[in-house]
Amino acid sequence: MAERLTAREVIALVTNDFTPLPVPGGGGTHAPEDIARDPDGPIRWAGYGASRARAAEATGEEESVLHGTATIGGRAVALVAFEFGFLGGSLGRAAGDRLVAAYGAAQERRIPLVSLVATGGSRMQEGMVALTQLQRVAAATVRLRESGVPHVAVLRDPSTGGGWATVGAGADVVLALPSAQVAFAGSRVRPPDADPAAYTAEDQWKHGHVDALVRPEELRAALSRWLRLLSGGRTSTAPASASPPPPPPHALVDVGPPGTGWAAVSRARDPRRPRSGAYLDAYFEERAAVRGDRAGGVDPGVECGFGLHAGRVIAYAAQDGSATRPAGFRTAARLVRLADRLGIPVLTLIDTPGAANDAEAERSGAGPAIADAFAAIAGARVPVTSLLIGEGGSGGALALAAPGNTWAAPDGYFSVIAPELAAAILKRPPEQAPATADQLRLRPQDLVELGVVRGIVTPTA
Repeated sequence: MAERLTAREVIALVTNDFTPLPVPGGGGTHAPEDIARDPDGPIRWAGYGASRARAAEATGEEESVLHGTATIGGRAVALVAFEFGFLGGSLGRAAGDRLVAAYGAAQERRIPLVSLVATGGSRMQEGMVALTQLQRVAAATVRLRESGVPHVAVLRDPSTGGGWATVGAGADVVLALPSAQVAFAGSRVRPPDADPAAYTAEDQWKHGHVDALVRPEELRAALSRWLRLLSGGRTSTAPASASPPPPPPHALVDVGPPGTGWAAVSRARDPRRPRSGAYLDAYFEERAAVRGDRAGGVDPGVECGFGLHAGRVIAYAAQDGSATRPAGFRTAARLVRLADRLGIPVLTLIDTPGAANDAEAERSGAGPAIADAFAAIAGARVPVTSLLIGEGGSGGALALAAPGNTWAAPDGYFSVIAPELAAAILKRPPEQAPATADQLRLRPQDLVELGVVRGIVTPTA
């Protein structure tokens, strides 16, 4: 189990200058008017007032949520920190007031929101009044997203219930402390035969619900990097489309155009050619990856994130040459939509023989996931640049291609279908696949002539 840091301890890990915001409603401890009228709260839970008093004495805090402003990595932020020692970090009306105030401060001041989460869920002593705070947080989340302000959450031990399902999971980027308990179901309400591993930060990371596991001593540096990258987009009222498109990466091979279609296919399938990792390393000075589709899936063959290129933040989605699975398309769509909200231009690297078409891929929604990727790029207001760096197999490749701004490396090809499959559909013998490749006009120079790509990139001078 992870070390349970207090709110003040985790704040001290990430900043040196936390300044509390005014308590909503103008009151002090337990500011809501209904609590002021009745110390046992809105549903008159016997002993609730005494429980709050004991929690305040034990923790030195007035509520389960601290909210204020701070500086992290030289950047002003709105900061929320849950105090688990105060009634399990639970959400009641006063805590909801503070959360909404912090979200509002981030939106009004156009500064990122950082949430340091440790909560057991909604406060049962306030009944449905407590549970409806989740709706208030959801509404504040929508307003923050619409304003283009980023939100980074850090999941501490424990992060469960409605606090995880709104503040934590609702953030743009989710970090977690190793071994933290992260789950919708808290430890006292799970089925008796539950697999304990499913409720850990590590398992949430494995299944794409957490972007990165970060040790406490590395938290300040990690937050500084993410805030720098997520804040690199829109800085004025100018439309996101006014930003220039990212330049395509230089080619990492120096070869002439392939003589035949089959030669183009053979080049792209050569296991020695550069893959997306090499292109990302050459293009970005630093980068940080987002992980997973937020629906339980991770495709290791698709890397998405944000990076710094020539002093400019650019989002990226890159295929690595394997068949792209539904989770990969959904993660790419998530990345593009997040970048679009933040005003950050996008680079995609295309390299796949096609979408995965096994039974599991079909059950996981291959068609809807591909459609989602197409729609995300088609709907992006920020400029998108694409580079074909290897195989470009059918719709699984085209789904990540920017209409009108796709380029090709000299060792790439794009095709409506793989030559072997085209030959099979046409009832040709397998040895006719090379001739079929020529007919498909899939070479880089063919793609330029057809208007499918803008040009062929060359190595750096």
